Amino acid sequence: MVRKIVSLVVFLPLGVLLVVLAVANRASVNLALNPFNPADQALSVSAPLFVFLIVAVMLGVLLGATVTWFTQGKHRKKARNQSRMAQQWQAEADRQKTRAEEIAGSTLPQLGAR
Repeated sequence: MVRKIVSLVVFLPLGVLLVVLAVANRASVNLALNPFNPADQALSVSAPLFVFLIVAVMLGVLLGATVTWFTQGKHRKKARNQSRMAQQWQAEADRQKTRAEEIAGSTLPQLGAR
């Protein structure tokens, strides 16, 4: 519930800001992809400014997510290894528990026999 409220508090103003930017920047601009000859029409893209802004934000989010995913790889690997070891130790503990119960069951005197 708190997570929904926090995301609503964060994403609602961000969405409003993006809509305001889109409405305010509807004019078409040229993005020149050729740094040596900006007038070259073959390597230029024309679109409203808000499209370029939104695409830049989306690319930034994707790039940040990718870098974060790669840098956290060692932690994920460590967690997988520890999970595997925990399962092995749990299985060993279960085997030892059943063995102890078998040993204790065979050495205890029967309560009904006197």
